[in-house]
Amino acid sequence: MSERGADSAGVAVYGDPVWSPPGHATVTVLATAVPPIEGATVIDLGETQIVHAPMAVDALLQAVREKMPDALVAGFGEDLTVLKGVGHPRELAATFQLERAQGWQGVGHTRMATESAVTPSGAHPYAVGPDQCLVHNGSFSNHATIRRHLRAKGVIFDSENDTEVGARFVAQALADGLDVESALKSLCAEFDGFYTLLVSNRDSFAVVRDAIACKPAVIAETGDWVAMASEYRALVGLPGIERARIFEPEPERIYAWTR
Repeated sequence: MSERGADSAGVAVYGDPVWSPPGHATVTVLATAVPPIEGATVIDLGETQIVHAPMAVDALLQAVREKMPDALVAGFGEDLTVLKGVGHPRELAATFQLERAQGWQGVGHTRMATESAVTPSGAHPYAVGPDQCLVHNGSFSNHATIRRHLRAKGVIFDSENDTEVGARFVAQALADGLDVESALKSLCAEFDGFYTLLVSNRDSFAVVRDAIACKPAVIAETGDWVAMASEYRALVGLPGIERARIFEPEPERIYAWTR
């Protein structure tokens, strides 16, 4: 689906045994190269560099940031790999070697920039918490105000993208002890604008639309899998789609699934 925009794209994959081996921490960095890090393996995928090592996530994240203080960390966790780039999604998928990907959960996004520059850092998903990511179709009209409030609490931002404000808000709520459903309820109460959001972590994902629900969304659900997209045609090739329960999520109702 690339008629609108297609200026950049990204994908998050949970559980790929090559990118995120069991027992390893994984950090994805937007850079052309990574200096040597003791004990770490680096996978070069163009604008995206995947670093994994048999150590704690915080330790690897600190090592990457010490070696590359100016590089953008696109994602981190025990199971999560995030790949981002500027260009057409098909070309990026080839660069990422996405056809080889494995795992139990994936999130993809094709962007048409409206709120910030077309850069890899502005592409979705936004993965600002451990094994967490968020994608967004729409626009937050009061993102500048909420960004100021979060910065006052010490939250650091990587871009001027309105979606990052939503991702940082949710990550902060989860860090404060809320579950995903409560975090999204709080977001709906605090954010103005129009949006369809998907938030994921290592064993679950949730979907919510704003009160007007002007941005499209469709969900297909079976006993084996659940999928969500902006258009039904993105789902038609899934195995068993003819037996799926297919529905459009209702406004401001939070739908969540756990692995």
